[in-house]
Amino acid sequence: MLTTPDTIAEGGRTDNDADGPGFGQGGRDAMRWPGGAGLVIEAGTVPDPALSPVEVIADEAALLPEPGQTLRLEPLVEAGAEVAQGAPLARLRQAPQIALTAPMPGRVAALDLAPGRILSQIVLFHEPEAGRHEHVVAANAEGLRAALQGAGVWRLIRRRPFGGMPPPDERPVAIAVMAVDSRPGAPDPLLAISEAGEAFARGLTVLGSLTDGPVLVVLPVGAGIAGMPDLGGRLRRVIAAEGHPHGLAGMQVHTHHPASTTAPVWDIHAEDVAGIGSFVETGLVPAARLVAVGGDGLRAARLVRTQPGAHLGALSRHLLSPGAHRVFSGSFLEGREQAFLGPRDRQVTVLARPPTPAAPRRPHWFLTALGGASRPRPLIPTAALDRSLGGSLPAVPLLRAISAGDAEGAARLGALSLLPEDLALADYVAAAAPPFSAMFTSLLARMAEEAGPA
Repeated sequence: MLTTPDTIAEGGRTDNDADGPGFGQGGRDAMRWPGGAGLVIEAGTVPDPALSPVEVIADEAALLPEPGQTLRLEPLVEAGAEVAQGAPLARLRQAPQIALTAPMPGRVAALDLAPGRILSQIVLFHEPEAGRHEHVVAANAEGLRAALQGAGVWRLIRRRPFGGMPPPDERPVAIAVMAVDSRPGAPDPLLAISEAGEAFARGLTVLGSLTDGPVLVVLPVGAGIAGMPDLGGRLRRVIAAEGHPHGLAGMQVHTHHPASTTAPVWDIHAEDVAGIGSFVETGLVPAARLVAVGGDGLRAARLVRTQPGAHLGALSRHLLSPGAHRVFSGSFLEGREQAFLGPRDRQVTVLARPPTPAAPRRPHWFLTALGGASRPRPLIPTAALDRSLGGSLPAVPLLRAISAGDAEGAARLGALSLLPEDLALADYVAAAAPPFSAMFTSLLARMAEEAGPA
């Protein structure tokens, strides 16, 4: 279990300064210092990878936007409609060839759109008899691209800079395939694709048709995948250093093929690559993903296979320890307290809610002084802060540029390869208030607006 220090001398969050998933978590005892330039963060109760995943189909699932993402939709169904798994539910207004599809066979319970037809959520109730929708997949490159977009599989790909799914006609300069994930408690991507070797190789071939540049397969130390295609010499194996954040796409993109406004780079999870390989063979949209359910609010952790967007309660309620809890989609570093699994999340984190003390504990004097400042807390250089960005980025100058809203300076220091999730560890070790990730979200939005349409 993670400990909470009485002071912030060693870095980390405290009970008085965090309002996200890291609340009550942190401190020196929660971190280890591997040989590389990252950190190993102890995640409390985590699933045993030796145990077989349990299949859990939630009664409810939802399509959600990614954090900070604005999706203007043209609905293709109405509330109450019965839909097959993989059937289109809506299409993007600015790119109607890109559809969002049903994560499971079900009935549309709610189709919530904010003003401007902006997606809030589309909720489905499970109806197994609704079946699965089979898409037609052409064999040529343009047909594959059109099929991925029309079946909602395009959404599994994320572009840098600025995040979100790629424009429909974009060709990136490189694609990073993440077969490693260093988030605390994250399921091993290699475990997720252990029985999908042919589908994974087929998915890599599809990705190779979408770019003229290299396809980088990022692996953990000592791991390998047999049977991968050569892609005309464009397939490259990259070994990620031990520790977090080296298992994040942002760090690997920055190190091996930095993104820019004129040279976009895509990233995708290895399990989704196997899903693409299966899709082009069968015409069926992937129906399940491997998810780790962990955290100190559980009696036991477990690995599950469940549908995208599954209700978090269905995945965790039978594992809860007595008492009040907070349930997050994602890890405790960057997760969000919500009802459904996020579009890219492969973790559910359950934290025990601490009891309300009879009298509030007196905060440390240094926290009180910093909290009363008119500016963000000062950035104090530490070894942990440098390691929080993998040692390959100039942590203090970059974070200071982000704090100051210096778009030009942040871009020059490597920010265009990063997304807010890549700064979650820096938030954790620096007890940042406001969080660097939140400031970076605002800065990226301004940079994207200034850059114009992709």
